[in-house]
Amino acid sequence: QVQLVESGGGLVQAGGSLRLSCAASGLTFTRYAMGWFRQAPGKEREFVAGYSWSGGKQNYADSVKGRFTISRDNAKNTVYLQMNSLKPEDTAVYYCAADQYGLGTRDRRYDYWGQGTQVTVSS
Repeated sequence: QVQLVESGGGLVQAGGSLRLSCAASGLTFTRYAMGWFRQAPGKEREFVAGYSWSGGKQNYADSVKGRFTISRDNAKNTVYLQMNSLKPEDTAVYYCAADQYGLGTRDRRYDYWGQGTQVTVSS
């Protein structure tokens, strides 16, 4: 079955960096756009970044542009989220998701989801 497993979360001070990873299995990775979403306590889940299935298109939420970078390694079936200049408001559970033949945008219905990894940014 399809599995998406996130890792790399943790506690970091404001201004610090973290790199999240999401390892995918059970699917043909190159056919899927990959996205990162997050959900803070008491808030709705929101789109963070996405990477199209082909063409190398990347999309970002305005709140993370210039600070976060999404990348993928198709040979390793893995998508990454490099997070720099972290702020306390970035504190959330971060989820990766897969969307077959998607563009890596926020408005798509993603097919598969991981269990999430906690990111906590202290002030």
